[in-house]
Amino acid sequence: MAKSNILFIINPISGGKDKLKIPAIIDANLDRSKFNPNFSFTEYVGHAAEIAEEAANKNFDIIVAVGGDGTINEIAAKVMQQQKILGIIPFGSGNGLARFLKIPMNTAKAIQVLNELIVTKIDTGTFNDKFFFNMAGMGFDAHISSVFVGNKKRGLTGYFKLGLKEMINYKPETYHIRVDGVGYTRTAFVVSVANSSQYGNNAHVSPHASVTDGLLDVCIIKSFPLYKIPLLAYHMLNASTDRSDLVEIIQGKNIQITRVEDAAIHIDGEPYFMGREIEVTISPLSLNVIVPAAMGVTIKKSIDETE
Repeated sequence: MAKSNILFIINPISGGKDKLKIPAIIDANLDRSKFNPNFSFTEYVGHAAEIAEEAANKNFDIIVAVGGDGTINEIAAKVMQQQKILGIIPFGSGNGLARFLKIPMNTAKAIQVLNELIVTKIDTGTFNDKFFFNMAGMGFDAHISSVFVGNKKRGLTGYFKLGLKEMINYKPETYHIRVDGVGYTRTAFVVSVANSSQYGNNAHVSPHASVTDGLLDVCIIKSFPLYKIPLLAYHMLNASTDRSDLVEIIQGKNIQITRVEDAAIHIDGEPYFMGREIEVTISPLSLNVIVPAAMGVTIKKSIDETE
């Protein structure tokens, strides 16, 4: 059997973790009877996308993102457009998509998932003209993402401390939302559009979200007093926000969101600036990705049920 050419694109700063030893770990664990590995380190924001586009146009069958959701986003967009295969080795601050797909956080075990080479298709979304694969949104999470990007203390603890500091002065906004033609007006702390169930670090905003159902979940975190933060955190960490009075979840395919003014948004955790009007769409089963055996069975069952 011919070997697959596989490129590992490594973000050296994602998650604040040292990755210089990653090629050696991959060499020690990758099945060389199946793969010819190559390695590339990113040097600046957007570099992963450039490398992935160049690689996808060459003779690489599989392109692996070694980093967090932001790194995956850059690479997956190019992989999808070229109909190649995405692999993931989680190395970010939250690793939302990897956790949802049950890809191990342990690097050697994540490489073993690549060795098994079980490929499935998942849904992808767009936020105006930008692709997202895990989560996109606006409101406080986008604000904190834009502030956090320059923070050197990355990781859950740094994010949590910065979040508490910023939350005291943050004011909820009014959003006009249309989901498959039905209109809603909500004053919200956060409006997230979820493909998977979680932001990362097992903080689930939409517990029943699926990456194979052809639907996106609009998750509205309502305005709430600060003393209810522990309650919201409890529901997120216990994957029970669908049972919380603080959260409203609306599923759909075509979503329009209008807000008061241009402001920050986030795409898979990375901050951007967009206008008042946001158009959100979904492309069902449009990205090939390597997943663990158990997740492959779950996804196949989900696809079969929706057909």
